[in-house]
Amino acid sequence: MKLGIYGGSFDPVHLGHLLVAQAALEELELDRLFFVPAAQSPFKPEHKPAPATVRLQLLRLALAGKSGCEVDDQEIRRGGISYTVDTLRSYAQQIPGAGLFYLIGADNAAKLNEWRAPGELARLAAFVAIPRPGGATPVFPPPFRGRILRGFPFSVSSSEIRARVKAGLPIDHLVPAAVAEAIWAAKIYF
Repeated sequence: MKLGIYGGSFDPVHLGHLLVAQAALEELELDRLFFVPAAQSPFKPEHKPAPATVRLQLLRLALAGKSGCEVDDQEIRRGGISYTVDTLRSYAQQIPGAGLFYLIGADNAAKLNEWRAPGELARLAAFVAIPRPGGATPVFPPPFRGRILRGFPFSVSSSEIRARVKAGLPIDHLVPAAVAEAIWAAKIYF
């Protein structure tokens, strides 16, 4: 069994995330892809994400009807700072023998040795870099095994979406329709 794990704040989830998910399912021939929203990123301690319940609701709306993808809220349930190694340990224990593929932004590939327990991370999963349009080619430091997702290049960020909402600008072309409706109705990111 081949499982993809896509961690991040998903604050909010957007079409770029969904395009990455589709590319990962196809290119890696994954059986399942799990979106794992972080309780708190160790690399963004100053960023206070939207409440976990809101981010989970938006993810569930975005993934409704998408086969092969599901939401895993284990990092939110654990609380505190979310460390990838804890999540990978959990998958390795729950589904022994599964091939684990962890999706990361291309800019994070070179920094993997700075993550918590890098040797164990490298042993537990293969890492898959998500390139940004116009970005540099990612390089994986030893001992990491990695590959680059070809995917569907789409330059959008969650911070850009939050800024557009705050400015009262449309986001319909950046997030699924149900997510846009939920953001406006609940007045999230204002």
